[in-house]
Amino acid sequence: MELKAAADRLFPADAGVRRLAAELYAAVADAPIVSPHGHVDPRLLLDDDPFADPAALLVTPDHYVLRLLHAHGVPLDALGRGPAGSSAPRDVWRAFASHWHAFAATPVRVWLEDTLQNVVGLDRHPSAGNADEQFDAIAAWIADPASRPRRLYERFRIEVLATTDDPADDLAAHRALAADPSWHGRVIPTFRPDRYLDPSAPGWRQALDDLTAASGIETGTHAGLIAALEDRRAFFRACGATSTDTGVVEAWAVRAEPAELERIHAAARAGDVPASDAAAYRAHMLWELARMSSEDGLVMQLHPGVLRNHHAPTLQRFGPDTGHDLPLPTAYSVPLRELLRDFGTHPSFRMVLFTVDETAFSREIAPLAGFYPSVFAGAPWWFLDSPDGIRRYREAVTDSAGFGKTSGFIDDTRAFLSIPARHDVARRMDAGWLATLVATGRLPEAEAHAIAADLVGPLPRRVFRLDA
Repeated sequence: MELKAAADRLFPADAGVRRLAAELYAAVADAPIVSPHGHVDPRLLLDDDPFADPAALLVTPDHYVLRLLHAHGVPLDALGRGPAGSSAPRDVWRAFASHWHAFAATPVRVWLEDTLQNVVGLDRHPSAGNADEQFDAIAAWIADPASRPRRLYERFRIEVLATTDDPADDLAAHRALAADPSWHGRVIPTFRPDRYLDPSAPGWRQALDDLTAASGIETGTHAGLIAALEDRRAFFRACGATSTDTGVVEAWAVRAEPAELERIHAAARAGDVPASDAAAYRAHMLWELARMSSEDGLVMQLHPGVLRNHHAPTLQRFGPDTGHDLPLPTAYSVPLRELLRDFGTHPSFRMVLFTVDETAFSREIAPLAGFYPSVFAGAPWWFLDSPDGIRRYREAVTDSAGFGKTSGFIDDTRAFLSIPARHDVARRMDAGWLATLVATGRLPEAEAHAIAADLVGPLPRRVFRLDA
C-alpha cells in the first residue's frame, strides 16, 4: 500500500471549515519547534553518531510501539528488549512490519507514517513482504551524513529541546554542547526529582547516596535532603534549566512538621517505613518542590495518575518503560488546595498540570487554571496525545481556561525522529478547532490566526520561561 499522507489530513470534514483550517495550518506549519518537555538523551546530539540500525531507531526504544506489538502477541524479547530470543535488528523490524495492521487509526500510525514518508523517504507501508527491503532502505538512509542527529535537529527546525534529568546528573553532555562552537542549537535540562520523593520506594536510599555524592551535602536527614535538592536546582538553573518535572501517583501536597519528617526519614534510612508515613512524606515533598519553585522560579510540571510497571514479571525481566504503565483516575482540586493556598498567587510560582485522566481536564484542571495565575493546563499527554485526544482537550479546557492558560504542545518523546510528526499533528488539530470556532461565530478569523501563531511558539516560551 502506498505511503502518502493526505495534505488535508486531520482537518474537519465540512468543506468550508476544512478550507479555513488549511489556511490556519499553512501559516504555522513551518514555524520552529519549541519542545519544553521531552526525553531525548542529550548525548545523541553531543556525540552526533549515526543511528545504530532501523530497529533501534524506530521500534525498540518506543514504548508506544512496544505495548501494541506486545498486546498482539509479539514477545518483548523478539523486539530487542531482552537477552534471549530473536532480537537481531532485522528480525525486530520483520516483527514490526508484519504487524503494521495493529497500528491502524492509532496516533502511533500517524506519527510513523509521517516519519517514514517525510523523514526517511519511504513510499510504501511496512509489511511482511517488504520488511527486508525497507530495513535495507532505512539502513542506507542512516548511513547518509545528512541523517546524523545534528543535521536532523536543523532540518526539523527545533528551536529549543528540553531533556529530562536526574538531580544527581552532572549534566556533562549539556555543558559540553553549550561549550561546543560548532553547535548552534539549544538543549536544556529539566530537573526530575522523582527518585527522592518516596522513602518506601526501592532504590530510595541509593538515590540519597547519589545525591550526596553530586551535591557534597549529607542527606542522612530530611533537612539535608532538602538542602541537597536546592543545591542541585541551582546547578541545573546555571546549566540552562527553566523547569522541573515531577511524576507521582497522587497529587496530594500537604505540609508536615519538621520533627515528623525527620522521624520518617530516619526510619526509612533504617529500612522500615509504614505506608501511612511514606504517604505523608511524599505529600510534604510535593509541597516542598512547590516552595522551591516559588523561590527559584523553575516552572513546576506535575503529572500524577500513572500506575507504573503494572506487570511485575515484565518489569523483572525487561525493566521499566516497556509499555505497561497505565492511567489512573486523578484528582487535583482537593489534593492541591494547601499547595495553592500557599503558592497559587505567588508571583514567582508557576505550575503546569498534566493528566492521563481526561475527565480531569474540564472537571478540575481547566477551572484551576481559570482562577489561579500560577496554574496552566498542560497539553494532552501520553494516552491522550492523539488527534482525537487533542480535540477533546480543546473542547474541555477552552470554556474555563481559554487558550492563554494552556501550555503549548508537549511531545514528551524519546523517539527523536517523531518530534516533527507529533508537533504537526498538534498544529493540524488546533487549526481545525480554531476554524470550527470561526465557522460557528465564536471567534474572528484574524484572531484565530493570531492564536494559532501564539500556540506554536510564543505561548510555550512564556509558560516555560524560555526567554528568561
